[in-house]
Amino acid sequence: MASVSEEPDLLACLTANADGCALRVQIVPNAASTGCAGFHDGALRVRVQSPPIDGRANQALLRWLTEGLGLPGRAASLLSGHSARSKRVQLDCPRAQVAIWLLTQLPPDKGKQ
Repeated sequence: MASVSEEPDLLACLTANADGCALRVQIVPNAASTGCAGFHDGALRVRVQSPPIDGRANQALLRWLTEGLGLPGRAASLLSGHSARSKRVQLDCPRAQVAIWLLTQLPPDKGKQ
């Protein structure tokens, strides 16, 4: 497994702040399954099964993050991008915890798709 310091794209998409960290995400709705698909333009690319209707894709993204990180639902919220594919998500946990978990979620090639 690669270390956090060996993943420059991962470090670029995660920013520590006073409440935990902010994650830049590029979301792909209507996917066959929900999960991480690598990086795109300095953001983590996440595919979600839900359609981009009535905030369902946003809810699926936040649920995937909180369940994967073992956080309560209120520990993740959208900072920006409510109706766009590019989003910033606030996570109320340490940046290192998110980085380590994301390393386990990356596809084997970790390439840009």
